[in-house]
Amino acid sequence: MVRFLSGTLFLAATLVPVMSHAQRVAYPPSRAVDVSDDYHGTRVLDPFRWLEDLGSDSTKAWVGAQHAVTTQWLAAFPMRDRIRARLTELWNYPRVSVPHRLSNGVLFHQRNSGLQKQAEIVARSAPGTPARLILDPNALSPDGSVAVSQWLPSPDGRHLAYALSEGGADWQDVHIRQVRTGSDLPDVLRWVRFSGLSWTRDGKGFFYSRYPARDEANRLSASLEHHKLYYHRLGTEQSEDVLVFERPDLPTWFVFGATSDDGRFAFVYLSQGADARNRLYVIPLGDPLAPNVTATPIPLVETDDGEYTIVGNIGQRLFMRTDLDAPRRRVVAVDLSSPARASWQTVIKEGESAIADIALTSAALVVHRLVDVTSELTLYTPEGKRLGDVALPGPGTVASISASTDVSTFYYAFTSHLTPSTVYRYDARAKQSVPFDPPRLAFDPALYETRRVFAPSRDGTRVPLFVSSRKGIARDGSHPTLLYAYGGFAVNIPPTFSPATLGWMDLGGVFVTASLRGGSEYGEAWHQAGMLARKQNVFDDFIAAAEYLVAEQWTSAGKLVINGGSNGGLLVGAVMTQRPELFAVAIPQVGVLDMLRYHRFTGGAAWATEYGSADEPDAFAWLHKYSPLHRVVKGTCYPATLITTADHDDRVVPSHSYKFAATLQQAQGCDRPVLLRVETQGSHGYRPTDRQIAEYSDLWAFAWSVVGHP
Repeated sequence: MVRFLSGTLFLAATLVPVMSHAQRVAYPPSRAVDVSDDYHGTRVLDPFRWLEDLGSDSTKAWVGAQHAVTTQWLAAFPMRDRIRARLTELWNYPRVSVPHRLSNGVLFHQRNSGLQKQAEIVARSAPGTPARLILDPNALSPDGSVAVSQWLPSPDGRHLAYALSEGGADWQDVHIRQVRTGSDLPDVLRWVRFSGLSWTRDGKGFFYSRYPARDEANRLSASLEHHKLYYHRLGTEQSEDVLVFERPDLPTWFVFGATSDDGRFAFVYLSQGADARNRLYVIPLGDPLAPNVTATPIPLVETDDGEYTIVGNIGQRLFMRTDLDAPRRRVVAVDLSSPARASWQTVIKEGESAIADIALTSAALVVHRLVDVTSELTLYTPEGKRLGDVALPGPGTVASISASTDVSTFYYAFTSHLTPSTVYRYDARAKQSVPFDPPRLAFDPALYETRRVFAPSRDGTRVPLFVSSRKGIARDGSHPTLLYAYGGFAVNIPPTFSPATLGWMDLGGVFVTASLRGGSEYGEAWHQAGMLARKQNVFDDFIAAAEYLVAEQWTSAGKLVINGGSNGGLLVGAVMTQRPELFAVAIPQVGVLDMLRYHRFTGGAAWATEYGSADEPDAFAWLHKYSPLHRVVKGTCYPATLITTADHDDRVVPSHSYKFAATLQQAQGCDRPVLLRVETQGSHGYRPTDRQIAEYSDLWAFAWSVVGHP
């Protein structure tokens, strides 16, 4: 504790701005070309279109020159190394994932001793028993450049299916490890993407989704079509895999598969892009130990009017989560002997708070609700009778639940801004949560506090904020404050722990998350209020959150830093071009920044259900109005901006960030810097531990060099 306090005081006392706002950056030249498009009678210039050719020599040279400028600028800030040292201390604590329990009681889970680049996969016979190493990704890829993107043991525990991806890209190659010997079968499944791994009960094979093989040269940027569901039998070539389901008439739709715990059924989900609405089919597999994977899928839902997710089953009775006629979700039971919608029975009605997740044990339905964006766990009988609440460690977030219909015990992870993710085993008989390999804290949470407040948006909507800081700081507008949000795709932003954000507070800053419309914190209506033509509501909510923090004197416009990734990168790009005077620093990470052409690359077409497509006149009007790339006005003084992307990002291709950086650098009307940071051997969301620390060290150094410290 003494070391922690002394380190913190040292940073707070010595962190002063060393980069003057008057130091204009000498940017590399960005060649503008005469390229434009006609959108429904509107001519739109695209002078940096050539940066979309990611493999060209000119693009590579431009990225290299940008890298040199950014590296030099960040290296001039002497506190960067000390920030990195402190983040390394904060990251260095042991942690585990929620375990996957087999029917024989064996637990598979991940563990990281602290600074391992990737977490190991281990197995143990029961809680508290020694863990056996099954797969060490750090031995497969010592530099962390190849990620283990997903894994699942077979029901008998004899095999582990695991997927590897270069730089954490969405493309995966699936391998199968023999648990007893530690060696891999020769089976390798390629061109896997947006897929789960779902074993049949016999342990002899699994369902997975893949695309047709393509040219290696454009695998990171080419558009995606014809997603199909296959079944792979162990010991066979991929060419022999059984084609289970396809829809050639719906080439851009996604197909997913899942199996029931008892092995009697497989479920097929068909969805249009990123839309939460889906169609649903059931495959009766018959004998679980001799499943008929070629059985014809039976339609359960053929309409696109809601979300339909199977939670589990008891015999022929399926439990399903849905938002049909219930935007905050409900639970229904479907009897396969009479599966028509008119025969569905409501087991748990829609309530005042949104249902975030549901799991099924041998004795109860475990229902996770969000109550003003904090978690609540409640148990119900399969008939819908309330059994009571699970006492959680405090206000915070249930990050995941792992349950099985074999036993009444289940596992869940709990976290908050000030609580590292901790796994608990809930004993249904004792009605008690027991920590499972709890993390050993590298800081004293008693020195910090989190407050939940609400900011009124432009139309009066209450926007929840979680404000975390050291205890007892003065509300005098002097504190550098980082505001983070996402606002889209029904993704919730509840309070969760990160060593990076703790490091921000450790420096004396305030850290804030905002739950904007576009997420599903209050159900599907909250999501729909921030999509398509209503996307501006998301930006208004974020601006309102910023104005609230200034008005309440948590910070001031000269100390306010905004950050978001992916759709959150779009958010940052949109608000900094709409209200540039409100923010001191903007950090859009892997952002969707060209809203007129996003749908032309990789899986971008799938996002049209959320954003709309510029190919449609109505959608073009609202997209062009807020598209960050097209809202930049020459001569405007924009916030100091650090744009980040990754060279293996095949979800939001790097050209979004490249074009935005070139445009903003040429337009910047003051001396605030505009820099581009490109992560090598990284993807949309993956970084090995050391690269996470390095990236956040750069982000925080950039921000603090601008906003300084009192």
